[in-house]
Amino acid sequence: MRKRADSLALAFSWLTVLPVRGPEDVDRHSAGRAIAFTPLVGLTLGGISAALLWVSIAAGLSPLLGGLIAVGASALLTRGMHLDGLADTADGLGCYGPPERAREVMKSGSAGPFGVATIALVLAVQAASLGQLAHQQLWWAIAVVPVVGRVSVVLACRRGTDASSPNGFGALVAGTQSNVAPVLWVLVAVAISVFARADHPWQGPLVVIAVLALGTVATRHCVRRFGGLSGDVLGAGIESTTALAAVGLLLGS
Repeated sequence: MRKRADSLALAFSWLTVLPVRGPEDVDRHSAGRAIAFTPLVGLTLGGISAALLWVSIAAGLSPLLGGLIAVGASALLTRGMHLDGLADTADGLGCYGPPERAREVMKSGSAGPFGVATIALVLAVQAASLGQLAHQQLWWAIAVVPVVGRVSVVLACRRGTDASSPNGFGALVAGTQSNVAPVLWVLVAVAISVFARADHPWQGPLVVIAVLALGTVATRHCVRRFGGLSGDVLGAGIESTTALAAVGLLLGS
């Protein structure tokens, strides 16, 4: 029980600015347990986003403005790490050369044109789609969307995936997840998404499966392109799958 509590605390201390203190000594074993809890971090962030959007709509703000507020709050709560990973991954994919060259571009410390354009597009999609979900009072859908993004992380870290570098976040978490945790979290995400659209209970599960499948394909491409998994790729997966899930839940509404 203590190990599970430490793993949950480590997940929150790693991935948010919430006042949660994780264990001081972290190895691959403890890092892997923390990764297995990342969807719970997503559920917490989704609940915060839903609350902010409810207040925004109740205060008479437009859905788009409410969506921007929610997206901005999520970026602050996650230290902007995932957005940084999204930009670095886009720049790495946009450059020519071998994996070593792509990793060098990603580590440059500045966002190039591909990174800037990708961040702008993904944030715009997230803000507009979350705002529209709030306008339709689909509060549970808003809470579920970040969970899907974090389930993609568990899938990306399953066994058989190598890190792109012997150092860094990727080296700690790549290949740490057995087949059990990814399968369980996919089933949980599918189950809770049934209630995302009460009018179409089948839509949420289909969206979850489709988005996670697309995310898995994209992650595999990044792993091949960069010579392994990195923290940047995980961050990019979170932001992109979150955006896709939000759009998917709006289809047909």
